[in-house]
Amino acid sequence: MALFDQVYIDGAWQKADGDTRALINPDTETQDATLICASSSACAAAVASARAAFDAGWGRSDIATRRAALARIITEIEARADAFASCISTEIGAPIDFARTGQVAAGLAHLRATLAALETLTNDAPLTTAPDHRIRHEPLGVAALITPWNWPLNQVALKLGGAIAAGCTMVLKPSELSSRTAIILTEAIHAADLPPGVFNMITGAGDVGAALISNPDVDVVSFTGSTATGRFIAAEAAQSMTRTTLELGGKSANLLFSDCDLPTAITQGLAHCFRNAGQSCNAATRMLVARDIYNDALTLAAQIATQTEVNRPHLSGAHIGPQVSAAQFAKVQSFIETGVDQGARLVAGGPGRPDHLPRGFYSRPTVFADVRPDMTLFQDEIFGPVLTMTPFDSEEEAIELANATPYGLAGYIQTADAKRADRVAQALRVGMVQINGQSREAGAPFGGRGLSGYGREAGVWGIRAFQDIKSISGAAAF
Repeated sequence: MALFDQVYIDGAWQKADGDTRALINPDTETQDATLICASSSACAAAVASARAAFDAGWGRSDIATRRAALARIITEIEARADAFASCISTEIGAPIDFARTGQVAAGLAHLRATLAALETLTNDAPLTTAPDHRIRHEPLGVAALITPWNWPLNQVALKLGGAIAAGCTMVLKPSELSSRTAIILTEAIHAADLPPGVFNMITGAGDVGAALISNPDVDVVSFTGSTATGRFIAAEAAQSMTRTTLELGGKSANLLFSDCDLPTAITQGLAHCFRNAGQSCNAATRMLVARDIYNDALTLAAQIATQTEVNRPHLSGAHIGPQVSAAQFAKVQSFIETGVDQGARLVAGGPGRPDHLPRGFYSRPTVFADVRPDMTLFQDEIFGPVLTMTPFDSEEEAIELANATPYGLAGYIQTADAKRADRVAQALRVGMVQINGQSREAGAPFGGRGLSGYGREAGVWGIRAFQDIKSISGAAAF
């Protein structure tokens, strides 16, 4: 059985000496590895290393130096793309083809977008036309990067790229469920030959993250994960006024108007909801449908959900895999049972595993109809392959329903009317809107509002999240 017992501090691997955790394979439900977590002393040492590296010069490094470092990291990740895909498939259950073309590709795309942003970025520029009144963007210092398991390379890449480009040093604390991916990433960064202490990696669960947040030498915390944990981090960081960026949960609405291309909208909508076994914060999990196309939409959705294949991670194909853990599987099953108990109409899927998969944390792709705003399914993030469908009678009602949860991460609009698309996009209380299946452009800001958190990642916005603003009057830049 594999043993993962190392942390990375000050440019070198060290033995971890904290708690032991069993790593359970989501496909087989058996332990296939053991993780040794970082101790409190290792956490402190990692922060101290990052502080020393920042003070020694990385915080004053120029953009060309940071850009070269980021380019080397991208090259090393590219060389390990197959290893990343295999690891992600094993540890979180992502089907191998999706691990390659979705998980790994997304992480690399974000890093490349950050690299591109550095081409034209300036950290010192005149405020107006007067050269002796200027604005500087300066790195905040030591960054704590706390990342989730569901996109284990992608979510780290968003933070890593922004922090390096900004001039911060960092300590990465990945989810204990995806530490193996972080270890491969650390090997890539080690090969990229950054100055010791610029990047550090410690393993562990919530207690390790809490120790990191409370360290007075941490200047900025970037966290992606649950809203409950985000609340805790915000409260803890506020004690020392530590800057935070929080990318939290979502309950994103997908609005289908009468004039949309219904087959395409349903096909894309279910794919977006079920992708990664429904374990994405920006998944389009609430489908709001104009009443005059509602019945046709239900029929199509039921057909597509029934045809959505669920299968084992190592198999090639376009299927979806298991939930990441027993706890996540139980949570999804509980939500499905709650939906039935509260009177939502089940049109596809339902409780239990697919018949051909008696073992593993596999959920059935599930669609509920006639879901009302007062139902749990409408309000709470499920994080599994479960879609809810709700009819609406007017544009105003569609907007009201879309905004009727405390989350505000993403919104999706399907209509042939360009003016309506823009009007509705402006009315949605979210951080991101995609219309008619249009993907976000590389480097577009990622983040939300409300219980979905605050701050933005990716591109220039992801860099600025790790920088502070200084106004200088009376001296031109040299």
